[in-house]
Amino acid sequence: MRPDQDDRERGSTLPFVLVCWLVAALMAFGAIAASDAFLEQQEVQSTCDGAALAAANQADEAVVYAQGVGTELPLSRAAAQAAVGDQLADGRTALDSWAAETDGAEVTVRCTRHVDIAFGWLFLGGQQLERTAVSSARAPTAP
Repeated sequence: MRPDQDDRERGSTLPFVLVCWLVAALMAFGAIAASDAFLEQQEVQSTCDGAALAAANQADEAVVYAQGVGTELPLSRAAAQAAVGDQLADGRTALDSWAAETDGAEVTVRCTRHVDIAFGWLFLGGQQLERTAVSSARAPTAP
C-alpha cells in the first residue's frame, strides 16, 4: 500500500459511527415517546369506559315508573351527564373535556385530555399531545 492511500482513509469511520449512534438514540427516544403516548391513551380510554358504564346504569326513573322497563333501561341526557360527572369526579384521571350523549337506550361518552409525553420536546416541539377516547354502553335488561 502507498502511504497517501492510508492518509485518505484515516478517520473516515468516526462520522459514520456518530450518525449510527444518533439514529439509534432517536429510535430509542421515539419508542419511549410512543409507549408513553399509548399508555396515556389507555388511561383515558379506561376512564371513558367507566364513565359510559356508569351512565348506562343510570336509568331515567320517570320513564321507568311511567312506562316500565322493556328490553333496555331508558336513559335521559341529564341523568347520563350527571352520572358521568359523578364518575369522573371520583376518578383519578383528570380530563380536559368530556361530553355525554344518549339516544334513550345507549349512552356515548367522549373524553379528551392533553398530556405531556416523554421526549415531547423533541417530537412535538414542546406541545402537548391530545388523547381522545369515545365509549358507548347500554344496559340491557334480562327478559
